[in-house]
Amino acid sequence: MTVAKVRLLALTLMSCAFGIAALALAAGAAASEGPATWRLEQPPPPPAPVGVVGSSTPIGLGSVGDVEFQAPNRGVLITAGNGSTIAPGLWAYNGHEWHQLSIVCGATDGRIAWAGPEELWTISDGRPGQAANPGTGEPAPLADRTLCHIAHGEVVGSYASPAFQVSSYQPMHALGCMSPTDCWFGGDPLPKPENGEAFHLHWDGAGLTAEPNPHGHPAEDMRQFEGRLYESVRLSAGDAESEPEVPFPFALHVINQKGVTPSFESVLGVPLYSGEEFPEALDFLHLGTDGEALWAAAGPAAEPPPLSQPAPVTVLRDAGGQWTQLLGPEATAPGAATIAGDVVTSIAPEPGTGGAWLAVETKEQAEQQSPTTPALIAHVAADGSVETQTLPGAAEVAEGIGPKGAAKQISCPAINDCWMTTTQGWLFHFAPEGERQLALDDSPAFSHLITSRPEDEGLPRIPPDAPPPDDSGELPTQASRGSLQLIPEVEEAKIRAALLSNIHSRLVHGTTLELRFHLTVKARVKLLAKRKQSVVAATPMQTFASGNRKLLLRLNRRKWPTKLDLQTHALAPLPLVSTRLPGNNTVGTRLAHLPGVPAVGSDGSLSALSLAFRDAFG
Repeated sequence: MTVAKVRLLALTLMSCAFGIAALALAAGAAASEGPATWRLEQPPPPPAPVGVVGSSTPIGLGSVGDVEFQAPNRGVLITAGNGSTIAPGLWAYNGHEWHQLSIVCGATDGRIAWAGPEELWTISDGRPGQAANPGTGEPAPLADRTLCHIAHGEVVGSYASPAFQVSSYQPMHALGCMSPTDCWFGGDPLPKPENGEAFHLHWDGAGLTAEPNPHGHPAEDMRQFEGRLYESVRLSAGDAESEPEVPFPFALHVINQKGVTPSFESVLGVPLYSGEEFPEALDFLHLGTDGEALWAAAGPAAEPPPLSQPAPVTVLRDAGGQWTQLLGPEATAPGAATIAGDVVTSIAPEPGTGGAWLAVETKEQAEQQSPTTPALIAHVAADGSVETQTLPGAAEVAEGIGPKGAAKQISCPAINDCWMTTTQGWLFHFAPEGERQLALDDSPAFSHLITSRPEDEGLPRIPPDAPPPDDSGELPTQASRGSLQLIPEVEEAKIRAALLSNIHSRLVHGTTLELRFHLTVKARVKLLAKRKQSVVAATPMQTFASGNRKLLLRLNRRKWPTKLDLQTHALAPLPLVSTRLPGNNTVGTRLAHLPGVPAVGSDGSLSALSLAFRDAFG
């Protein structure tokens, strides 16, 4: 069956269904206007500053890291900007046109995840002003190392960390939300001494918590599907893993909803490689979903390992829990050879058709990134057959429209409704001929320009047992452009008081842990019990005034923890106290033996649990 027939059949079925309103809207437009085609639909540049002569001639938006839709008439893209005309930030689509949404939170290669109808997160660049490495003079890295939380038309949260610290954010490449209070962010492996774990942050609705993935591979893409997040990772021969996977490393993981352990699981039964193909010969999997199936696609790695058979473009589809290889070493279909050696940059299933669109580049295009190269896209049907197109098409070339760069990102919010961005920041729209607009989305949250980004909130970190003398300054985030400035030195005889002191624990009724402590100032506190990397019990986050306080945590003897994690965030400045006063120098970080429990459990775990402290709430 041809692609046109597949789409016609899907369209007929859609016209008889009372399903998702957005899909019905797009299907109705397609039924009245004829076949869909790809055409350039570039927005005009934003208005020029006062006193400057503007122009309505479209230009490229700069490198677009991601484009995501909450509905066919509500989409957002993130860009690095283009000179002085296009500022780094966000653009929004309202069903009629794209317009500038934000001049903050732009990114070198950013990502977007929707958390709700008017709520989203972005991986963004840091703001200039951080101190350079004091040892080498190296400037602080900024690309893709911060997060913006946008809700109801404003940036409600900005998260970053000081550079050159053990707790510093690593470059992030992937994010996803299962709900407004359950979002994940992943990126590069952590530096030593955390070697063997990949940097991950978890948003639980109250704050960010560092939750590294023990498998250690860089996280590259995430998609929500069937209540969980699927995460693809980049496999390299030099990867360090704390828990090596056998017989080969897994390219795909799932992240479970909060409260479910373990947080990370490897996905089994994914048909990827031939017998002579090393896992590292295939690039990471780009993910996409239309709600009915999860798609994954990858091309050959930029530097394939020696002795390995070359990896062809590989496309997989998971429907009903069963993975099928549509393209790859074990599956060839008509047209597959035309893209077998190309580089995949994005995949987008087209809802209601059983097929998907790929954004691909030749190896030469990937290496040179020429602004005058045409865009190459491929449609993969449900049977694996491939049809390719170059954009602009012949009709637009005849109209005088020239190449706009290679294909980069592609997204399909509905049947006969897809958007593709090029490496130069140009937008192509796949839509029915004739009227190519949808109902106008006039939500105030996406109708005005966002110009401010709040002060950055820092990364959760583990402080030392004893606060050091405050003679070198701290690195708090300043509201002025988010820069990090040194606080003037204080006298060496003064130190910051510890937030926690007088920590005591005991078991009540055999399985309830009572943790007593003294808070120096008002703070938010949460206690987690962990067994290795898994959380086996946790209290809700609570706000306490200063003074003597306690937490109660019920434990399960069959899942006895090996360590406790007390997450805290002071809500007032810690006072300076003299180093000569007793009790101001140390705070214990190990609990005494828990009464009523053997020193060594039946599974070999110790009941004298170590207690780590973390400033874990933004």
